Amino acid sequence: QEAAKYEKKVMVLDFVVPTPLGNSWGLGGTCVNVGCIPKKLMHQAALLGQALQDSRKYGWQFTEQVKHNWMTMTESVQNHIGSLNWGYRVSLREKNVTYENAYGEFVGPHTVKARNKRGVEKLYTAERFLIATGERPRYLGIPGDKEYCISSDDLFSLPYCPGKTLVVGASYVALECAGLLAGLGLHVTVMVRSILLRGFDQDIANKIGEYMEEHGISFIREFVPIKVEQIEKGTPGRLKVTARSTTGNQIIEGEYNTVLLAIGRDACTRKIGLDKVGVKINEKTGKIPVNDEEQTNVPYIYAVGDILQDKLELTPVAIQAGRLLVQRLYGGATNKCDYVNVPTTVFTPLEYGACGYSEETAVEKFGEENIEVYHSHFWPLEWTVPSRDNNKCYAKIICNIRDNERVIGFHVLGPSAGEITQGFAAAMKCGLTKEQLDSTIGIHPVCAEV
Repeated sequence: QEAAKYEKKVMVLDFVVPTPLGNSWGLGGTCVNVGCIPKKLMHQAALLGQALQDSRKYGWQFTEQVKHNWMTMTESVQNHIGSLNWGYRVSLREKNVTYENAYGEFVGPHTVKARNKRGVEKLYTAERFLIATGERPRYLGIPGDKEYCISSDDLFSLPYCPGKTLVVGASYVALECAGLLAGLGLHVTVMVRSILLRGFDQDIANKIGEYMEEHGISFIREFVPIKVEQIEKGTPGRLKVTARSTTGNQIIEGEYNTVLLAIGRDACTRKIGLDKVGVKINEKTGKIPVNDEEQTNVPYIYAVGDILQDKLELTPVAIQAGRLLVQRLYGGATNKCDYVNVPTTVFTPLEYGACGYSEETAVEKFGEENIEVYHSHFWPLEWTVPSRDNNKCYAKIICNIRDNERVIGFHVLGPSAGEITQGFAAAMKCGLTKEQLDSTIGIHPVCAEV
C-alpha cells in the first residue's frame, strides 16, 4: 500500500498453507488472524471473568450461575477478524494493488511462480521483491503431534471448548494461551522444557510464572512430550500424553482433552525458491540476514518481519520497517527502522510491558558496575476492595550510570501494562533519564505513577 502511494505497479501474493488440521484464513497475516488480535480479545474475555468476581465486593449482586460459552466468544472474535480481512481487500483494491491468493516461489532472476489453490500456475516478473512470509508454529516431531495436537493457528477458531488442556512450551504464546484458557475456567497445565519467556527479563518471567501458579495453572517443569495417543475421539476427545524428563530418564503420563503446542515458530523461507535466486539464509534457523536497510545479499530482494535474523518478531516492527523501506526506495527518505527501543506487551493474566534492555542483556552489554536498577512492588487501587493479589504487581527501570542514568530498560507487570508502556517508550526514544522520571509528577491513583 505504501509503494502504491508512489504510483508503483504493485502485486501481493498471499497464500496460507492449511494447518495439519486443515485450518487456513484470510488476508492480514498471523497477527490479524491467529495472533495478536484474537489473543487480545480472548484475554479480554478472561479479564471480564475476573471483573465479574471482583464486582460482588463492589456491590454488584447476581445470583445465577455464571458460565462461559466458548462458541459465542469464538464466533464474535471470528466475525471481527472477518471484517478486518474484508477491510484489507477493499483497501488494496482502492489503491490499485493487484492481489493474488496464490503461493509465490522464486524460479529465476526477477521471476516468481504463483500457484493458486486450484493448482493453476502463473509467472510474474518484477523489478524488486519484498519477502514478508513470517513464521508458522513448530511441531515436536513425535508420534501423534500433527494428528492430535493443535497450535495457536487452530486455537482461535476451534469449533468446540478445548476442555482440560496441556500447553507445551514456555514462550509468550504458550503462557498467553494458557492464561486466557485458565481465565475462562478451564483446567490448564503447562509443560516447560527449561526456562519461562526466554529472551525476556528473567526476574519478571519468574514473577509471571508464580502468579499463574497461584491462579490455578499447573506447571510440569523440565519435561518434554515423547508421544501423544488418542484414547477417545470427540470434540474434544481424550488424549494420553507420555513425557520424558530433560534431566533424567523419568517418564510420566497424563490425560487431557486438548494438547496445544507452543514451542516456537519456524521462518517460512525454505520452500519459496530462495536458492534459485541465491538469497542466503541461516541454514539452522531459516532466517534471512539483511543489512540495516532490510536488503538481502541479492540487491533487488528485500525482507521484513519475523523472518529476519537477529531482529524482533513483532507485527508493528514489520509494518514500520516495510513503510520506511518503501519511503527510502521511492520517496527519497533516509530513515531506518530502530530495532532497539521497541515496546512490547505479553498478555499473560498479569500483563507485562517492556521496552529496551532486559536486566541480563544490560549487564552483558554495559557491565554490572555501570547499571543501576530501581524497582518497586505495587498494589493497584482497584484490587484493594476485592482484596486480591497484594504486592504481585511490579515495576523496574534499568539505568546506564555512565550515561547520566539514562533509562535503557523499562519493565512493568500489572493491569493495562501495554497502555502504560507505550507512553514511556516515546520518552525513552527522547533519551529519558532517571532524573527526568523523578521530576515527572505521577497521576494519582493509577498504576503508571509507580
